[in-house]
Amino acid sequence: MFERFTKDARAVVQAAVEQAVGVGATAVDAEHILLALLEREASRASFALASLGLTDQRKESVRQALAESRRRAGLSRAESDALAGLGIDVAGIVARVEEVHGVGAMSGDRRGRGKGQGKGKDGLSGRRPFSRGAREVLERSLRTATAHHDRHIGDEHLLLALTTRPGVPGEVLADHRVTYESLVRVLYGGGEAKAG
Repeated sequence: MFERFTKDARAVVQAAVEQAVGVGATAVDAEHILLALLEREASRASFALASLGLTDQRKESVRQALAESRRRAGLSRAESDALAGLGIDVAGIVARVEEVHGVGAMSGDRRGRGKGQGKGKDGLSGRRPFSRGAREVLERSLRTATAHHDRHIGDEHLLLALTTRPGVPGEVLADHRVTYESLVRVLYGGGEAKAG
């Protein structure tokens, strides 16, 4: 499948791996793909995000929302609300865990833990597998490109794929008015601007 990826899409995948390594995550997740897309410039995805008002300040808001989700062990707001409906106070649990183990203890980040154990400088081996969620984004990007009769998978298809699956990245994007429908309008017409 990677032979069909454009240079921009490959750069996003590589940057997602770097994002995962940077926080010491054990796997590359869909969130890392979104973080990598936020860093892109002069690509179809970056144009689409800018067209939908995701400026530098709003991109920072997306990053903060993703970080807050990591503190909740990756639970989306909808999942936290569902647990609250069952009488489970996620914020209270996070506060108690962080009181004992430190801020970010539920995030899954491994920075500062496990150093000096004969692995990489972050305590983990250098390679990161792709989580099921990240693999789903890659597979959906292929289906999205095919559905739009595009020969190659670009970074815009990765962005579109993130908006079609449940979970934190899609929820955060929707909270910032970046949905599958709005992206399709910008990328393929029917809106004010078309990504070129």
